[in-house]
Parts: sequence; C-alpha cells; structure tokens
Amino acid sequence: MINVTHFHIPVDDMRRAKKFYRDVFGWNIEDTGSAFQIMKIVPTDDMGVPKKPGATYGALYKRQRLNDAPSFVVEVPSIDDYIKKVKTAGGKIITPKGPVGLFGLLAEILDTEGNLIGLFQKN
Repeated sequence: MINVTHFHIPVDDMRRAKKFYRDVFGWNIEDTGSAFQIMKIVPTDDMGVPKKPGATYGALYKRQRLNDAPSFVVEVPSIDDYIKKVKTAGGKIITPKGPVGLFGLLAEILDTEGNLIGLFQKN
C-alpha cells in the first residue's frame, strides 16, 4: 500500500503562519534554509523524517500561485511508474519529476477532480 508521507501548506507570510501553527497546534517549525519550512508534528530523525512508521509531517512554503492550496505527498517506489498510472487513470502531470535536495525526487499531479498530489521517490 502507498502511504501519505507529508503535506504542504502554502503561505503568504511565513512568520505569521509559523506563529499561527505554533500557537494553535504546538507544532515545532524548523527553518531549513530552503523554500520549505518543516513542521515537526511528531518526533523525527535528523533528516526530519518521522520516527514512527506511518506517521506524517508537514511543510510550510511561500505561496507561488494564486490558486495554491494545501496538498499531500505520497511516497512511491518509482515516480516514472506512477506517472504512467496517473495518465492512464485520467490524471495530469503538473510538475515533471525533479530533485528535492538530497532527499529524492518529486513530481506533482492533478487527480481527475483537480486536486494537487505530490509523488515522492526517496533516494
């Protein structure tokens, strides 16, 4: 079974959003020095990956498109294989496969209902 690994929340004001999620949910938000600020909502290892199998985490990022909305990311064994499955099932590729730092590869798709989903392949 393919698991949801994490979620993304677009923000207009990073400082304000970080304060909101800390104050409301008590989440520790780590400045990574990149476009994504990791939201540690469960215990994680040094790479920010949840220690508990099946647990998820999130990231805040600066809104890039007017219609950016929260999305989730699923970890797949092969992005290429899943891109084929997405196309066959009627979905669309929005962002082609590309590197995510040292972590792995990411592609973004739209499902048949227009929802954005990330496909992540770990290095």
